[in-house]
Amino acid sequence: MPDSQLEHAQTLIKLGQPEQNTWSLSRIDDALPRARPVIVPLTLWLEHSADEELAPWLASDTELSQDLADRLAGAPLIAIDFPAFTDGRGYTLARLLRERYGYQGEIRAIGDVLVDQLYYMSRCGFDALALREDQHLDDALRALGAFSVSYQPGVDVKEALFERRLRESGHA
Repeated sequence: MPDSQLEHAQTLIKLGQPEQNTWSLSRIDDALPRARPVIVPLTLWLEHSADEELAPWLASDTELSQDLADRLAGAPLIAIDFPAFTDGRGYTLARLLRERYGYQGEIRAIGDVLVDQLYYMSRCGFDALALREDQHLDDALRALGAFSVSYQPGVDVKEALFERRLRESGHA
């Protein structure tokens, strides 16, 4: 596959900080690109998972099972695709990987990743965010810190605000 068909996200935020993206992205599912390191479709990665310079990307309709999660545990990173900003299934995939299957590595949001989504993505377990090309880094960094308190539990804070208040007041 010609490397000219690879996507290169220019703006990557990892753990809340801008970072140089070293991974290319291939959306071609029938041929491995020559360039490394590269994120490839899940089916292609499963065939070549021993290659440490390959990482899988999961479509938003991926069905996670214990067997698949066990295979993914060795991936250098897992990218989850957002084909449209209105498709929220990627949030669930990230949360399942973190909470149910205990994945500790990088989970990266790719695709239609907008500034408005970043805070919520980080609460669901994404620690790397590849912004859509038209999104601005300064806006993205501000959006990550837009809220100081969350009402609901997430991957980052396990108890709801009311539970924290009850515990802190001694009524729990």
